[in-house]
Amino acid sequence: MNGGRVGVNLLWLVAEHVGGSEDYTVRLLRGLAERQPPGLDLTLFALAPFPAAHPDLAGHYRTVTMPSDGRNKALRVAAENTWLAARSRRHQLDLVHHAGGVVPPVRGRPAVVTIHDLQPLALPANFGAVKQRYLRTVLPWSVRSARLVLAVSRFTADDVISRLGVPAERVRVVPHGIEPAAAPSGEEEVVRVRRRYRVPGPYFVCNAMTWPHKNHPLLVEAFATVVAAVPDVTLVLTGGEAAGEGPLRDEIARRRLEGRVRRTGRIPRADLDALLSGATALTFPSRFEGFGAPVLEAMARGCPVIAADATALPEVVGDAGLLVRVDDPGAWSQAMLTLLRHDARRSSLAAAGRARAAGFGWDASAAALEAAYRDGLARSPGRSTPGDPGSSADAVTPPAGVRGGR
Repeated sequence: MNGGRVGVNLLWLVAEHVGGSEDYTVRLLRGLAERQPPGLDLTLFALAPFPAAHPDLAGHYRTVTMPSDGRNKALRVAAENTWLAARSRRHQLDLVHHAGGVVPPVRGRPAVVTIHDLQPLALPANFGAVKQRYLRTVLPWSVRSARLVLAVSRFTADDVISRLGVPAERVRVVPHGIEPAAAPSGEEEVVRVRRRYRVPGPYFVCNAMTWPHKNHPLLVEAFATVVAAVPDVTLVLTGGEAAGEGPLRDEIARRRLEGRVRRTGRIPRADLDALLSGATALTFPSRFEGFGAPVLEAMARGCPVIAADATALPEVVGDAGLLVRVDDPGAWSQAMLTLLRHDARRSSLAAAGRARAAGFGWDASAAALEAAYRDGLARSPGRSTPGDPGSSADAVTPPAGVRGGR
């Protein structure tokens, strides 16, 4: 059993700002803490607000903080190439896990990297020109320079292998999980939360920030047809505002649905759970997901799921939800109307979703992370394995013109 000192680079984790990747990483580290893996000594390298945002992790793991809140990207990136590199040597780490998807060009120690998705390469139009050019260079560099690449789903793993040419023996799947105690909220709690957010009648939920790939305008277009058939139905959009906010607002106004589309913004987890428990379904038309955690969370809480038949979503949903062609508004309208009109179908999907979600526990995810750490530690200098990029921590030359940045 291979042990050693492992550092986790969390300098990219601006609390309550990076979305699903923060939830995934925090829950995964909690799962690993519960396992108490023998011989693995972890140190977290994080931004100054991290201990207050996640006191349980800061209390369990040795946590070294940088005096910055991370809002200044240039400073944060510079720290990864200087402050982090120096401290990883000072702490005599055997391995550094870069959990945010990028390996800094200047590395103090050998690396493993988590790739959440390759959307910048698959849908480059969703990114600005500068960031697009940067990511098209730094993502291939990151996976080449790491001893192992950790992917959040089989879809993402296969994408890394095919799109970036990483040997399959250097890729590991460390999937998302779900809390085992998840259960539907009580009826009184659902009623209370619905009143708080002014959600009368039957309703659908879409839990996603308004990034372009989340496909909110198509959902609103489909919902207009649903409203024409069931006038008292509501569409509840949770999550913060992002780069796709303008097209979404335009579509709501064009369809004259201001009174039927409820915008809650980011809401407490307990309130979201209650809304999911009372919803007709979660609607999730995203064009690209490295995993699709909101779908899994909805299934765990007995909320039927209607999801796009794209990227990692079929892998998560399986046959426990309705998979709909990603850009077919008519098919989305039909799926929503089906669940509004057929209680038995809705109940069967709720039961199937809960059963499927039960197979996604954080313990299994943490076990996969532990195995990856031990494998990465085993690939030490002088003991390279097929596909290992090199025997020295600094043996790989950074890509030309790349100084770091996200």
